[in-house]
Amino acid sequence: MPLELPKLDYPYDALEPYIDARTMEIHHGKHHAGYVAKTNAALEGYPDLQEKPLETLLADLNQVPEAIRTAVCNNGGGVANHSLFWKIMAPDAGGAPQGALADAIQAAFGGFDSFRESFSSAAGGVFGSGWAWLVKDSSGGLQILTTPNQDTPLSQGLTPILNLDVWEHA
Repeated sequence: MPLELPKLDYPYDALEPYIDARTMEIHHGKHHAGYVAKTNAALEGYPDLQEKPLETLLADLNQVPEAIRTAVCNNGGGVANHSLFWKIMAPDAGGAPQGALADAIQAAFGGFDSFRESFSSAAGGVFGSGWAWLVKDSSGGLQILTTPNQDTPLSQGLTPILNLDVWEHA
């Protein structure tokens, strides 16, 4: 089944003044839509792969034929990364987490302020375009890491919790 561009849970102007409507429109309606279209094009002719969730393909790229592996990694990563990115943002939202996530952040980073500082530092260290991530590893621990371009922690066996799209022009 072909991938579809996920709808946003809010209008393009809902995140102003932090992200303007035109940037949202271009980033979601053009860039993210382009990743969806290019991933679908790469998977054409591979009905067995089209039936698998994108996350499954990205978690084990060796199952993807070499002829389309780079396209699936780059464009499929763009789909997965952006799909999470849009979900973690919302108008009038933000602040310190509560519950189990707050406890895990406390255990891993010594508190939310320390996490925020480490996360911001990681994002600021991305060269060019890429992502800063909060991920859960196989032992259930939290880590901060960065990836270039549209690489995704899914391909490293990690579970993404939070991401920040870092643009070289931002």
